[in-house]
Amino acid sequence: MPDPIAPVEPPPARALAWGYPTDIPGHPGELGRGPSHRTFVSAVVLTALLAGGAGGWVGSRGGGERTIEVHDTTASLGAPVTAVPVSRPATSVAGISARVLRSVVSIQVDSGTTGGTGSGVVLRSDGYILTNNHVVADGGTITVSFTDESKTDRSARVVGTDPETDLAVIKVIGGPPLVAATLGTSSDLVVGDPVIAIGSPLGLAGTVTTGIISALNRTVPVPSESGAKPAQPLFNAIQTDAAINPGNSGGALVDAAGRVIGINSAIATLGSSGTDTQSGSIGVGFAIPVDEARSIAEQLIRTGTATHPTIGVLARTVGADGIGPRGARIISVTHGGAAERAGLVSGDVVTAIAGEPVHSVDQLVVALREHRVGDGVTVTYLRGGATRSAKVVLQDKKSA
Repeated sequence: MPDPIAPVEPPPARALAWGYPTDIPGHPGELGRGPSHRTFVSAVVLTALLAGGAGGWVGSRGGGERTIEVHDTTASLGAPVTAVPVSRPATSVAGISARVLRSVVSIQVDSGTTGGTGSGVVLRSDGYILTNNHVVADGGTITVSFTDESKTDRSARVVGTDPETDLAVIKVIGGPPLVAATLGTSSDLVVGDPVIAIGSPLGLAGTVTTGIISALNRTVPVPSESGAKPAQPLFNAIQTDAAINPGNSGGALVDAAGRVIGINSAIATLGSSGTDTQSGSIGVGFAIPVDEARSIAEQLIRTGTATHPTIGVLARTVGADGIGPRGARIISVTHGGAAERAGLVSGDVVTAIAGEPVHSVDQLVVALREHRVGDGVTVTYLRGGATRSAKVVLQDKKSA
C-alpha cells in the first residue's frame, strides 16, 4: 500500500487553478495550459490591426477642412551613433543565457489527433534529455528542436517515464553531439536567490525570463492533464516568480552561475469563470528540485523505471492545529511491509526520519525521498507519550 498524500481541497470558484505548463495546440487555456502559439500570435496581430485602424480614422476626421503639409523633403535623422561596446559578464543574464540556451530544447509531441509542445534539458552529449512526464505521457512522434540553428530538428524516443515525480528522459536519435547542461544542487537554495527560466512558452523556443526564488518546499496539487482529480502532487517544489507559461514544461530553472537547479513543471493560474478565461503566468511557477530530478533521471537512463522509497504505512498529518504532537500519525501499516517488520503499529506518530523533523505527511514523503530503496533509516516516533526509535529498511512504493 503506497504512502498517501495529505488531502487537498479543490480550489474555490475563481481561485487559483493548478496545472502543467504544457502548450496544446488548438485548445484554449485552462488549468495552466495556455493557447497555442498560432492562436496567441493571431490575437496579438488582430489587436494591432484594430488599434491602427482606429488611429487612422481619428486622424482623418480630426483634420477638419484645412490642408496641412506634413512632409519634409529634406528630412534627416542624422548619422548613426558610433556603437559603444557593452560589457556582458559571464554572470549576467545575457552571459548565462548564451551558455544555457544551447542545452535547452523544444519538444514537439504529435500523437495524430492531439499534440503539444514542451521543453527539455540536455543531460549528456550523447542525446539524453530530461523533461516532464506529462510532456510525453500521451506517446506519439517526438521531435526535438534546438536553439542552435546549426542543428536540425531530430527525432527522439522515450527512455523512461516516472509519473510519481512527473519526470521523463528521452533520447535523440543520431546527429552530432549535444551540449550538456551543468547540473547544480537544490540543497542550499535560499528564498530571494535570483533565477532564470529557459524554455519554449507558447512554442517560442529559446525564451528567457528572470525572477527570484519566491518560496521553497511547496506541495503543489497538480491535476492530471485532463483536469481530473485526485491530483499527483509535486512535493518539495521550488516556487519562482520568473514567468513560466504553457510550453515551459520540462525546461530549466538555473541559478546565477548558470547551473540547473530545477525543472519547470507547474504553474498557478487564475481560475476561469464565465467569460474570464485568463491563464498563463501570474508570477507563481513551480520547479522540481534538481537533486530529486538527477536521482530519477539516473534511474530512468539505467533501467527505464524509477523506485520510490517508502516505509509502507497509511498516515495523516496531526498537530497542525496546535493540539497534540506534530507529525504523521500511522493509520495502518502494510502487512509484511517495512514499518511492520520494524515494529511500528497503528497509532504511532512519526516525528523524524534519520534525524530530520517530520511535521506532516508531506514532510514524511520528502524525507523518505532523500534516501534510496534498501537504505536503513532511523524512524523516530511517539507511542503512548514516549519517544521511541526503530531502524526501518526502506522498500519500493510499488511493492508496498
